[in-house]
Amino acid sequence: MKVQEIPIAKIRRPLPRSNDQEKVAALMESIAQIGLLEPIDVLEVDGEYYGFSGCHRFEACQRLGHQTIRCNVRRAPRSVLKMHLA
Repeated sequence: MKVQEIPIAKIRRPLPRSNDQEKVAALMESIAQIGLLEPIDVLEVDGEYYGFSGCHRFEACQRLGHQTIRCNVRRAPRSVLKMHLA
């Protein structure tokens, strides 16, 4: 796994999730003051990025207008992506 900055617009979130808006607001305040401390995890499959965790951090950065987000990137074959989607 490697850590890299990925454009937020390039990360697909295939499983919709309802976030706790109070948690998102608290994260927005923290990220605005000290930055994102913990990268989100993404799968890289055939050059495309898929996020399944870090939903609150992702939304907080998105709402703050960040163009990129720090990610733990794990390359995986399409079969692993299918397991996440099952």
